[in-house]
Order: sequence, then C-alpha cells, then structure tokens
Amino acid sequence: MPTLFRFVAFLALLGGLVFGGMVALVAFVKPEPREMIEVVPPSRLQPK
Repeated sequence: MPTLFRFVAFLALLGGLVFGGMVALVAFVKPEPREMIEVVPPSRLQPK
C-alpha cells in the first residue's frame, strides 16, 4: 500500500506542476495579434 500511495502522490505532484505551468503561460504570455495573408490560386476559385 505505501508504494501505491507514493505513486498517487507522484502523479498528483506531476499534475500540479503541469497545471501550474499552464496557469503561468496564461498569466505571463500575451499573444500579439497580426494580419494573416494566404494566397489563393485563381484555379481554385473557378468551379470545375
């Protein structure tokens, strides 16, 4: 039973670290909006 408890505690710690990393990304990384341009060839605009 102690091995199972240690495994569950390790998974909880790992999940906490992942969750903390996600919260840090949301709090500190701000995306910068920019314009997207995609060139569409004229042959794709014509019906077949």
